[in-house]
Amino acid sequence: MVFFIGIGGISMSSLARYFNLLGKKVAGYDLTPTPLTGKLEDEGIEITFTDMINSVPDEFLNEDSKRSVLVVYTPAIPGDNNIYRYFTSRGYKVIKRSKLLGELVNDAKGIAVAGTHGKTSVSALTAHLLQQTSPGCTAFLGGVAKNYDSNLLVDSKSDLVVTEADEYDRSFLQLFPFIAVITSMDPDHLDVYGSFGKMKEAYSSFAGQIKEGGTLICRKGLEAGITLDARVRLLSYGIDVKADYSASNIRIAENGIPVFDLATPDADYTDLELGVAGRFNIENAVAAIAAAMICGAGEQEIRTGLKSFSGIKRRFEIIINDPDCVLIDDYAHHPAELKACISAVREIFPERKITGIFQPHLYSRTRDFADEFAASLDALDELILLDIYPARELPLPGVSSGLIFNKVKLENKTMCSRQELPGKIRGRPTDIVITLGAGNIDAMVEPVRNILREKKKREL
Repeated sequence: MVFFIGIGGISMSSLARYFNLLGKKVAGYDLTPTPLTGKLEDEGIEITFTDMINSVPDEFLNEDSKRSVLVVYTPAIPGDNNIYRYFTSRGYKVIKRSKLLGELVNDAKGIAVAGTHGKTSVSALTAHLLQQTSPGCTAFLGGVAKNYDSNLLVDSKSDLVVTEADEYDRSFLQLFPFIAVITSMDPDHLDVYGSFGKMKEAYSSFAGQIKEGGTLICRKGLEAGITLDARVRLLSYGIDVKADYSASNIRIAENGIPVFDLATPDADYTDLELGVAGRFNIENAVAAIAAAMICGAGEQEIRTGLKSFSGIKRRFEIIINDPDCVLIDDYAHHPAELKACISAVREIFPERKITGIFQPHLYSRTRDFADEFAASLDALDELILLDIYPARELPLPGVSSGLIFNKVKLENKTMCSRQELPGKIRGRPTDIVITLGAGNIDAMVEPVRNILREKKKREL
């Protein structure tokens, strides 16, 4: 039996699904119901949203069953959580999510994708490409892959396991993969690391854990400062750069999908079509292609997988795409991610007015990168800035969304709460709208979608 404390987290839920699929009795706790927890319940997993031990199923609490219960928790759970305190104080086996994931990945041929941003897209596309091949793979994803409507893929016949390697809380140091990918190393989680230098040292340590005979696939330019065992191969990738895997001649086909050519160590390929938009997604695709090819994927499997890839929910997800009304939802919560997302919108929809609705994530991140957030958001035509989503953090003195707002140079900007957002959208003309953030802004996507549809009907 397995009990997950924080089961609604995207990575926790993939593990819960895995053990449920194995036939284990699985249950869990989370703070609030979400569409994802609803799907877990539909799959037979019992979930409580009350932090009281009497809300936990009785079979997990019997003294006789203590030896057969594994309790998994996420570091986002506060130490004073009643359910967590109960299990830790009574001799249950209690482990972090990252340790459990490490146990599953390290016994297989692990493909671990790390990076401040891009890791969800690269891991999901790598898994999708491998699904086209005879090796197949199991995958624990940090987002819901639209091709499978799940963050878990399971192939019991394959020894390949694809996963994200999360740098928060140094979780990725639990992983000893056969193939590692590093997509980016922008400063983040400085509340954990203390400095950018310490964060880069952790990435180097992660790369140092690649198994003998394995491979590091690293975005060109990031390899500086990374020390590798001589028995580990280093491959680089990028766009329009001299690298082992490099995309070039990028263009947009008449049907709107990106097309590019690819140089690899073994052969060059032309006219590869990618099923999702955005220059940054082409770079992600190059990393995924490299990993998949090392695992045996051939040209036809690569072409088929790239073209059929539908993307990930909340990763540049186009909700509405009408001639006079566009809505895009994106998980971007770091300045570099905001810049990449807004640039992609500009590339696809030139000369259009872009309204961005951004919900900052974490007080510490807002404090540490207020200048960078403002610079990225200045690329918009209009900004609606929401309150900070605190996640695991308590408020910090003097830190609010206003810290970013006051640095944004746009004239057309406003601040509001999530509750006030529908009124703000109704009361202004819009062309292209992007919802941005990693908090609970996703719950506003459907209301915003409905408002935009209503506005369009009134204009007809």
